[in-house]
Amino acid sequence: MAVRFDAVTLFPAMFEAVSAVGVTGRAREAGLWSLTCWNPRDYTSNPYRTIDDRPYGGGPGMVMIPEPLDAALGAARQAQRDAGLAPRVLHLTPQGERLTHARVLDMRAAMQAGAGYVLLCGRYEGIDERVLVREVDEEVSVGDYVLSGGELAAMAVIDALVRQLPGVLGHADSAAEESFVAGLLDCPHYTRPEEYRGVRVPQVLMSGDHAKIARWRLKQSLARTLARRPDLFEAWCARKLSKQEASILAEVKAEAGEAVAASGGHS
Repeated sequence: MAVRFDAVTLFPAMFEAVSAVGVTGRAREAGLWSLTCWNPRDYTSNPYRTIDDRPYGGGPGMVMIPEPLDAALGAARQAQRDAGLAPRVLHLTPQGERLTHARVLDMRAAMQAGAGYVLLCGRYEGIDERVLVREVDEEVSVGDYVLSGGELAAMAVIDALVRQLPGVLGHADSAAEESFVAGLLDCPHYTRPEEYRGVRVPQVLMSGDHAKIARWRLKQSLARTLARRPDLFEAWCARKLSKQEASILAEVKAEAGEAVAASGGHS
């Protein structure tokens, strides 16, 4: 069964960026996933197709009114049930749980077990709280910042999930070797030419020695994670390490210490 998404959005055309382009677009054409958009304006009851109103209590901006959203969500849920899925409404909001690789894998497992996601994309100052309390099953944030609407966040969720599906990426190992999969940032990558603007590709990558290459990549990932995401680095170090991992970790810490000393004590 193909993975299915339904998006409740005022701007369905925005989703062409993920449904018709690149890896996710090709996967959709291949029938590996599908997307249906539901516009709340199609469920309004007045000739002006009104979907927002002033907030009680005053303040700037407008709030999305409940009735059209309820109707659009109901239609999306029913469409998923008709497709044999168990729908879950996912609200894209900075107040939600941060989207991580682990969360993506959990969501993928849920979808493979028969769940379908209805992605609720808010606009303006937000959505009437009564809709959120009654209709939303999960909330997800893609970062601690504010976007103009939930569409970009919804597309990030779709992209992150679709690329984890079997058959989507060109190489079976591609998804397994990306950043965050092992709890670390990705290592540097190189391609032809061997020398570009005076910088050569590291010799180990051209050696053909797969064990040495794997060791080099892990060391580079550790060093990069220590420098850029110490929180991920500490979490990785807290796990049970193999003898080789412990050896590489000691090298990275020693070299980082030498670099700090050489800079006069400033990291």
